[in-house]
Amino acid sequence: MRVLVVDDDPGLRQSLGLLLQGEGYQVTAEGSPTRALELAGAEAFDLILCDVRMAEMDGLEFLRRYQEARGQALVIMMSAYGGDDAAIAAMKQGAYDYLPKPFRSDEVLLTLRKAEERERLRGQVAALQAELSRWTDREVIAESPAMRRVMDLAARAAPHPSTVLITGDSGTGKEIVARAIHRMSPRREHRFVAVNCGAIPEALLESELFGHVRGAFTGASADKTGLFEEADEGTLLLDEIGDLPLMLQVKLLRVLQEREIRRVGDARPRRVDVRVIAATATDLEAAVRDGRFREDLYYRLNVLRIHIPPLRERPEDLDALVGALLERAMKRSGRRLTLAPEALAELRARRWPGNVRELENAIERAVVLSPDSVIRPEAFGSPLPHRVGAALGDVPRHAGETLARLKDAVEGAERSVIQQALAAAGGNRAQAAELLGISQRNLFYKLKKLGLG
Repeated sequence: MRVLVVDDDPGLRQSLGLLLQGEGYQVTAEGSPTRALELAGAEAFDLILCDVRMAEMDGLEFLRRYQEARGQALVIMMSAYGGDDAAIAAMKQGAYDYLPKPFRSDEVLLTLRKAEERERLRGQVAALQAELSRWTDREVIAESPAMRRVMDLAARAAPHPSTVLITGDSGTGKEIVARAIHRMSPRREHRFVAVNCGAIPEALLESELFGHVRGAFTGASADKTGLFEEADEGTLLLDEIGDLPLMLQVKLLRVLQEREIRRVGDARPRRVDVRVIAATATDLEAAVRDGRFREDLYYRLNVLRIHIPPLRERPEDLDALVGALLERAMKRSGRRLTLAPEALAELRARRWPGNVRELENAIERAVVLSPDSVIRPEAFGSPLPHRVGAALGDVPRHAGETLARLKDAVEGAERSVIQQALAAAGGNRAQAAELLGISQRNLFYKLKKLGLG
């Protein structure tokens, strides 16, 4: 890393030069601010250490001229006057930091290492933003080996009519992968229809899927086409298939076997040609063992299986996702912003238990709420605690405690986590369910049970 030291004190230039050279920096020292500006214009420096008070030109003027010349190095001011007004003014004008004189060697090195890290992140952010338009045109971002395997399986499955089962945590992008399969398939000229099986009340779901005829039930004033018929010759995504009621599991199995549906209240079957893709965050094998999901339907759906790993297991995708989601959020809001290097570091440091959907929500919130044109770490707020142990607090642990107290503690922890999820989602129950990794139906049940509904 190349460093330019600008100070009219020859003793300081020498001592600082020896210190930095001993740490592996390439150092150029100059006593004249005017000549230093010429050097900075002719050569590329990564960091500039500049004294605030110099006889020929003060540091504030040096900084102003350097910025006018579009210099890219980080400038660190040096001042022998602690809270010097000029040093503070230089910080406001865009200097990265300042070092008070006399300074210790460790203070200098720590400041330079922080600046190095910022420069590294700034370069990565610049590269990220240069790629925004390319990423925006792509539905699926697959930089990691894990996601490349996912897309390879999707591409191999796409030409065939076989049923696909996509598994993965909530928010990992199961619908996006399903849409990609549809776009790569021979059915791409026909409709892609998606339905969340956990978001529709059980009493309405059969009619939604298969349609109904006039007079089939109270309120059925006209014939209704179901989603299977709407998706004829195309693709139907049954999202959250694990929440499908047992009664409808039987009917779905028949549709998959016979390739025909029967509208509610209708005596005659109707042929349909639909490619079915099912998706779930539920452990279907466990649901089969518990009797909540039919084994024969599970095997019918699990012909081609694609598992999408959580975001924390594919960090290589994060930067590209941030770029694409940021561009999308800016288009929706009509704002143009840049991402501070510290903000990118904050995004990288989080585990994102809500996966891509949580990341998308965080970025959209930051774009809307950032007070100026730069997104800083505080725009993302505090991450939602997802460790149940953290919410349990002082749960009684010794053997003499009663089961009733333990039950109260567990319910208290559950209530706390649900309340935090609702707060993070701005009261939106659908988004809160996604953050918690449960279906909306399950969330509504828990709200009622815990007295929160």
